[in-house]
Amino acid sequence: MAEREGNIFGDIGRFARTSGAVGGIAARIAGERVLGIKTDQARHAQDLKAVLGGLKGPMMKVAQFLSTVPDALPPEYAAQLAELQANAPPMGWAFVRRRMQSELGPDWEKKFTTFGHEAAAAASLGQVHKAILPDGTQVACKLQYPDMPNIVEADLRQVKMAMALYRRMDNAIIQDDIYTELCERLREELDYKREAAQMRLYRAMLAGVPNVNVPEPVAQYTTPRLLTMKWLNGVGLKTWLEGEPSLEQRNALATALFRAWYIPFYRYGVIHGDPHLGNYQVSESGGLNLLDYGSIRVFPAKFVGGVLDLYAAVRDADSERARHAYDIWGFKGITDEQITILNDWAQFLYGPLVEDRVRPIQDDGDTQFGRSVAQKVHAGLQRTGGVRPPREFVLMDRSAIGLGSVFMRLRAELNWSRLFHETVDDFDPAQLAARQQEALRIAGVPEAK
Repeated sequence: MAEREGNIFGDIGRFARTSGAVGGIAARIAGERVLGIKTDQARHAQDLKAVLGGLKGPMMKVAQFLSTVPDALPPEYAAQLAELQANAPPMGWAFVRRRMQSELGPDWEKKFTTFGHEAAAAASLGQVHKAILPDGTQVACKLQYPDMPNIVEADLRQVKMAMALYRRMDNAIIQDDIYTELCERLREELDYKREAAQMRLYRAMLAGVPNVNVPEPVAQYTTPRLLTMKWLNGVGLKTWLEGEPSLEQRNALATALFRAWYIPFYRYGVIHGDPHLGNYQVSESGGLNLLDYGSIRVFPAKFVGGVLDLYAAVRDADSERARHAYDIWGFKGITDEQITILNDWAQFLYGPLVEDRVRPIQDDGDTQFGRSVAQKVHAGLQRTGGVRPPREFVLMDRSAIGLGSVFMRLRAELNWSRLFHETVDDFDPAQLAARQQEALRIAGVPEAK
């Protein structure tokens, strides 16, 4: 009872902080957009980042998500929130002991040779403890924070309010489907048994891909609120970059990262939708450790074909093929002018894949990846009445932008076109559908709700 009361009062404090931050930001946006009152949005964005960065989980994850969706938030806030990491203080040993007992039974400690009392890492919805099983296997145990389902729903209500206020002042992007997608994916992340199945799926899809490591879940130590997986040794990407690795090392890691994202998508119709820095480690051999499999989306083969159609449309400057691709994606009722505007965004994303040469992911080296293009597209869509992005667009766009940002941080110089073509040149919709169905069946991934 005492723990639950603590959670209730903690939720009230959390609600007050997030509500005040969201409400204050909305008022400032309104003051500038409606009344012409100029405000220091960059400073206010830092304030919002400070508020959200001290919270556990959902609101921080939502902020990371929205920071990569064009025009879901004003650019000043998107830039700050993109930097959020899971840095909230860990829950203490009393919580860990109670949670482990509720998941594995009163004799849970006998099921481990050792179990670290201190959290080894923070995740967005839980924290990670290092342990050793009786057979000597080192494992990571990810424990979900208390009362997460209720906290997720409260945070989603806050986000809905903020997005609704922003939409009243800016019609460039109609966000209804974005919000629906966000809700469903975040609710799925609460189920650690689902995440374990998705981890098995990625182990199958990336088997044999060089320099990519996926943790192996331990089924008998996994529940809906506890995910146990074999431990991967590695260092965080930021720490690794501080060691000034060579261009060859950076290129090797970027190649592994490209394959880890796009082999599953183009060959199985599956994408990892959470490309922020906390989900990568560099292994001892310089390879990629890919972590956290909560945010995964499965696409029909037809949608993947539409993505390739849009690539061909950009390559050939074919507006009719672009219209066909947008229709497959689910953009409805868009005009010729809006297609031209959206093609600026497509050209930006696909440009590195079209040029058959070694190059950085962005030639001008602008660290604000795509900002000027996004602003141009935003202005054009606002002028023409706005568009309603389909749900399927959200994680695709988020992955492309998030990965592009990481490639820039790596300062990688690769022939992105050849990497792309080695992945897609044997694309066949029927084969993709068959591979997808079999992989999902073997991994035991449940259908999306």
